[in-house]
Amino acid sequence: MPLAQLADPWQKMAVESPSDSAENGQQIMDEPMGEEEINPQTEEVSIKEIAITHHVKEGHEKADPSQFELLKVLGQGSFGKVFLVKKISGTDARQLYAMKVLKKATLKVRDRVRTKMERDILVEVNHPFIVKLHYAFQTEGKLYLILDFLRGGDLFTRLSKEVMFTEEDVKFYLAELALALDHLHSLGIIYRDLKPENILLDEEGHIKLTDFGLSKESIDHEKKAYSFCGTVEYMAPEVVNRRGHTQSADWWSFGVLMFEMLTGTLPFQGKDRKETMTMILKAKLGMPQFLSPEAQSLLRMLFKRNPANRLGAGPDGVEEIKRHSFFSTIDWNTKIQAPFQVAPLLKSYFFTIKMYFYSYSFICRALWDSSPIYNFLCIHKATNMEFAVKIIDKSKRDPTEEIEILLRYGQHPNIITLKDVYDDGKYVYVVTELMKGGELLDKILRQKFFSEREASAVLFTITKTVEYLHAQGVVHRDLKPSNILYVDESGNPESIRICDFGFAKQLRAENGLLMTPCYTANFVAPEVLKRQGYDAACDIWSLGVLLYTMLTGYTPFANGPDDTPEEILARIGSGKFSLSGGYWNSVSDTAKDLVSKMLHVDPHQRLTAALVLRHPWIVHWDQLPQYQLNRQDAPHLVKGAMAATYSALNRNQSPVLEPVGRSTLAQRRGIKKITSTAL
Repeated sequence: MPLAQLADPWQKMAVESPSDSAENGQQIMDEPMGEEEINPQTEEVSIKEIAITHHVKEGHEKADPSQFELLKVLGQGSFGKVFLVKKISGTDARQLYAMKVLKKATLKVRDRVRTKMERDILVEVNHPFIVKLHYAFQTEGKLYLILDFLRGGDLFTRLSKEVMFTEEDVKFYLAELALALDHLHSLGIIYRDLKPENILLDEEGHIKLTDFGLSKESIDHEKKAYSFCGTVEYMAPEVVNRRGHTQSADWWSFGVLMFEMLTGTLPFQGKDRKETMTMILKAKLGMPQFLSPEAQSLLRMLFKRNPANRLGAGPDGVEEIKRHSFFSTIDWNTKIQAPFQVAPLLKSYFFTIKMYFYSYSFICRALWDSSPIYNFLCIHKATNMEFAVKIIDKSKRDPTEEIEILLRYGQHPNIITLKDVYDDGKYVYVVTELMKGGELLDKILRQKFFSEREASAVLFTITKTVEYLHAQGVVHRDLKPSNILYVDESGNPESIRICDFGFAKQLRAENGLLMTPCYTANFVAPEVLKRQGYDAACDIWSLGVLLYTMLTGYTPFANGPDDTPEEILARIGSGKFSLSGGYWNSVSDTAKDLVSKMLHVDPHQRLTAALVLRHPWIVHWDQLPQYQLNRQDAPHLVKGAMAATYSALNRNQSPVLEPVGRSTLAQRRGIKKITSTAL
């Protein structure tokens, strides 16, 4: 049953609590999924008592409701609820699950059939790309299904908000989906409800097929089912005309899903249900010409209205699909990495924190303050480990983009690691690793002996990280020295971390979908790309300012903290700075060349991160001088001048992000409904 995604932090709740209703007063009802059986002689089932027998997770004891702590209502359907629960006893204690609870008294006969069908199928299947049932049990009045709790959300959410799917992305998801469907078909099961909402993503980005309430068991290729069920836009022609269908109907839906992922639209969609059904039966498919010949070929072979001629319907089954040229680059016997590691949405992530926020205690000492943000040192009570916590006022700044970037890219060794996120409605608390080594520039300016070779190692580490971000379509836009810190006091370049992504942006198409630079040509307006290139050039300019200051001990465009913003901006706009005389006499010519190219006033002529890494001053670091640089010894003036520079540059506030509902795809699909095990 499709259920709503909710976003409050964990709360311990009573089962009958009035707050069990869906968030914001919206009750998410089941989608109309079907009509009465068309062939009563074949499929009518009469059930007076629901025979849901116990199912026990392998190697564990029988479960009952008392063994689960209710943390949050995830959603509510027409005949049940789904809770986020934590196991409180047994060998899997502290494990998180999704608990589907159904009240027997409210279930109609058809719903009872579907519930039993879902339970039986989930017990029977065991596949890495299909959601797993861990426990099933019942009390006098309720049925319980304990399922995987999947943090990655569903494929529709990714399609509507996170990523513009390329053919390579689609190929990956379809390959995993084909294996999941083949496993079901080998057990005589027709899935019958294939759509993005029923495809979930785990933390590694791999799919999990879920929601088997409409599936049909014990069907081989010689027998047919006659139910009119599913989501109409994904129905095969033989389901629409009610002439009976087999597993081949799933391969038509497979094609619809492929078409939607590649184009963002459905192949057959009319103004109403009747027109959509007519189009499925009669309309000619409009094939987008920007698709590769291999993709077009596969779609044509899947959209055969005669199911016997459809790819996958032959005696070889899924092998026909696996042999198609669209999948020529797929090694079907090797597990491969997902196109992107799933970064759960900010709202979803609140459910994944491993402890309540009151597990931390504040030390009343601000690390640094920059309204509307406050940064504190905090200690995790259970482990006594120190962390930094950034408190963001949501009324003044939307933290969504920053947290999504940290979730997605925080595993990079030189990007600050996100530990926890908590939202109390007014403030967002972002817990990260503590930067015990302090600011990079502070440490370097205090260092009595500092050579060009050391400066090259520092710049290499930072630029390599920036190159990684730019390759992912992320620009930092605030790479001032105070946002580049050491995680420890070793001073090694490996301990450098880029922090504070509050001004960072991810490359998006006009419809709000995230992009990577590799796939922008057909989807992003030129002015968007131009802006993205400008922001990336600004990142390099900031690194040029840092390099200039490391080499000489003073900043290129500000003399001290008393310089006015107008004076600083005028100097920056002129593009004039000194590279000769005074402290520059001890600096090599190759270093001066790199500085001049990183600080070029024209962003189009400025070096990219990749070109900086190929510059001789970086490549031939082992040939650089090791003698001490002659630098100005006035750290307080440098800090003040640097702060004045970036204060002048960052006077404009970052724009507030629009909600996902404003995206073109979300508006087309209307109110999204997701499956019971999704979050």
